Amino acid sequence: MVYEGIDDNKEKYIDKIQGCMIGGAVGDALGYPIEFMKEDAIWNKYGPKGITTYDKDKRSGKALVSDDTQMSLFTATGLLSGETKRYLEGAQEPTIAYVFEACKDWLATQEVPYGTIKAADENHISWLMDVPELYAQRVPGNTCITAMKELKYQSQRGYPDIFIKRNDSKGAGGIMRVAPYALYYGNQENLEMVDKVGGETAMITHCHSLGYIPAAFLTHVISRIIYPQKEMTLEEIIIEARDTITKIYADDDYLHTVLKSVNQVLHLAENGNDDLTNIHQIGEGWVAEETLAIALYCTLRHRNDFSEGIITSVNHKGDSDTTGAVTGNILGAINGYKAIDSKWKENLEIPDVILEVADDLCVGNCKEKEDILRNSLWKTKYIDGKRIITEGI
Repeated sequence: MVYEGIDDNKEKYIDKIQGCMIGGAVGDALGYPIEFMKEDAIWNKYGPKGITTYDKDKRSGKALVSDDTQMSLFTATGLLSGETKRYLEGAQEPTIAYVFEACKDWLATQEVPYGTIKAADENHISWLMDVPELYAQRVPGNTCITAMKELKYQSQRGYPDIFIKRNDSKGAGGIMRVAPYALYYGNQENLEMVDKVGGETAMITHCHSLGYIPAAFLTHVISRIIYPQKEMTLEEIIIEARDTITKIYADDDYLHTVLKSVNQVLHLAENGNDDLTNIHQIGEGWVAEETLAIALYCTLRHRNDFSEGIITSVNHKGDSDTTGAVTGNILGAINGYKAIDSKWKENLEIPDVILEVADDLCVGNCKEKEDILRNSLWKTKYIDGKRIITEGI
């Protein structure tokens, strides 16, 4: 969706924001077909370099995205809905309450076919429920499904108490969806609160601290890449994130595990070993601290080569779509949308939806915020939760 008459906020940041969102979807779509494959099976099917181009769906001809991209998009629309309602209607609930509501909407798309949910039957806040492709079940994480079902029955459109420990999961289902927080809130010098809320978003479903501390770390890294307060190398950004996370979670018994993993990555990125050997030392990415570490490693090694970084991030015997998605978020933020090779943009599922959400994350917090949020079409999307098909605002 095109927005006219706004400040240079869009021109300054939109390429990197679009790169982050599309990059995440690219890594997700590339890794999704091999998510549960062993390495020998990957090499046998795709050749000695593994999967290097999309394995497109025969029916649609598209490279399919999984629950990683789905939940990232729903998180973004929940965030934007919450901010819009707080700004225009004086809503008192914290924004994360609306993110929770949007995640409930995502849960509904995994339970019933498109077209069976009517406005009269169930309230919802996300216009993404009007996108048929998002009703596809792409092996959604058991923890995300279970936790959202539990919270759905515990609260009737109320703010969930996410600080009650419902599980002991440290899986990667939380970290995969927090990039929108960095894209929207990251333009501030002190990122502690932004990082913390990114972690709390993961905590909605993943209650072990190793499930949400890495999400807070990722939030910091993407924030600094998109909105640099000063010139910083990627290594300096990672070290700053490490120090900030250490301050936020100083009393957490598992903080040392995340710090050890990050320090290992900084070392591995400098050694002379091949990428797969180094990734084997990190893990398989099924848990959040390993997902973060693999993504940081692939980004450090291939920061200026989006394609090589994405390919490296998925070709291993682990959670390939999630390590690809998080790597894509970071590399896309660094290189920007325009620098991503056209082969990744072509035949990707729902690119128009992903770019529209990226656009909204960018302009929804610009200097002309009041004009944007009061626009009738914006309110249709983020107050009424209905999709708009239009050439622009």
